Parts: sequence; C-alpha cells; structure tokens
Amino acid sequence: MTNELLIELDSYLAAGLHIGTQQKTSDMEKYIFRVRSDGLYVLDIQKTDERIRQIAKLLAKYDPEDILVVATRQYGQAPVKKFGEITGATTIPGRFIPGTLTNPNYAKFIEPKVIVVTDPRSDAQAVLESKQNGIPVIALCDTENLLSFVDIAVPVNNKGRKAIALVYWLLARQILRERGEIPEDGDLDIDATDFELKF
Repeated sequence: MTNELLIELDSYLAAGLHIGTQQKTSDMEKYIFRVRSDGLYVLDIQKTDERIRQIAKLLAKYDPEDILVVATRQYGQAPVKKFGEITGATTIPGRFIPGTLTNPNYAKFIEPKVIVVTDPRSDAQAVLESKQNGIPVIALCDTENLLSFVDIAVPVNNKGRKAIALVYWLLARQILRERGEIPEDGDLDIDATDFELKF
C-alpha cells in the first residue's frame, strides 16, 4: 500500500467492506482484487479508499442542499439519514417516489445538482430520473452492479449493514475535513456504528 488508508485496514475488513458477491460484471472487474475459494469476489480496499477521498473532495464543493442521497434498501436508510444530519445533504431513505426529480408539480419535487445512491439496482428509479436531468450519479457499487448510468462508482459491499454504515461515516468525515469544518485529521463525534440500522 503506497499511501495510508483513511482508517486501519482491519477496520475496513471487520466491516466487510471488501466482500462482494459471487457475480461480477465487466464494469466492476477493475475494482476486484481476487476471488475467494467460496466463489465470492473481493474488492480492492485501496481503490475503495481512494474513491471515498475523491468523492468527498467533489461533494465538499457543492452546497449541502444540492446533494441528494438515496437509499431504498433497509440497511442503507439509517446511514443515509445520519449522513444527511452531519453533512446537511438532502436524503431520501426508503421509497423513492417516481417524479421526485422529474415532475415539478409533485409536492416533494427537488432539483439536486448531484446524487448519491446506495445501490444503483435498488435505487434504479432515482438513477433513471437523474440521467434524464443530466444530474451526475455517484453510486456505491458491488461486484455485480452495472455502471451504464453511473458517473462515479464507489466499489464497496453495498449489501452489508456494517459496510454501508462505515462508507457513509467515512464520506461524512472526509467531507467535513474537506470543508474545513473539522481538522484534516479530525474525527466525527460519533462512531461508524452509530450510522448502522438498529434493531
């Protein structure tokens, strides 16, 4: 590893951030580190770490209210809510209502400048509407995701509760660092586990 990771490698591994599925797409091939004996594809943590840094830099340039973060899937909803609370981004945890980005007559119509989706497959409606409006799409992508409508992929296990919580926690921390709201080596006052869905 040439440059230092944002957090200890062990913390990434413990959250299962690198564990993919047994399927892979040619789109995601470049992010895959190896395949395990049980057939699961393993993502390259170095690439995930670099991508989190790049995206935080990018998102820090936007006004928080111009960022929309979406998570239809259950495990993504709590992390996305927390991310919004910390960064000021607009969030849609839960069902994404068709027309949210395309129908100005809809009461909750919004016009974000950039969108982050937790899984381009389960958040397909949000991705589709973003594309229709030319809104750049950043997506957490697992080994079996397709990137046809994704502008920037974050290679990560987007199914695991701990993995999704950790990636949103890291993104939030990096964005605050980039904005100068906390020092460059500063930390959030809550742990990644506080981003997790609680049962």
